[in-house]
Amino acid sequence: MTKSELIEMVAAGQNISKSRAEAVVNAVFDAMSAALAKDEGIEIRGFGSFSIREYKPYTGRNPRTRKAVKVSSKKLPFFKVGKDLKEMVNESATRGVPIVE
Repeated sequence: MTKSELIEMVAAGQNISKSRAEAVVNAVFDAMSAALAKDEGIEIRGFGSFSIREYKPYTGRNPRTRKAVKVSSKKLPFFKVGKDLKEMVNESATRGVPIVE
């Protein structure tokens, strides 16, 4: 699903205009991005949680030249799926039923 498809689903599901749905989706994404930028976690019960994971610097290899390359420390967003979402996905996969109708 793309962002535009999500906007269309929100508009149809809530019976609002696409521009209003786009504002809602953008507001949610902006709030989530701002929270993660401040190293705050996000927990959505039944869906999952987002957090920031810190990675230490290490020596990697350039796959083309095989030369050693220093990779600096970094922080990346991490998503952990919630129990309810995991069960719903596994249930629909075993029955061959689409999650959203």
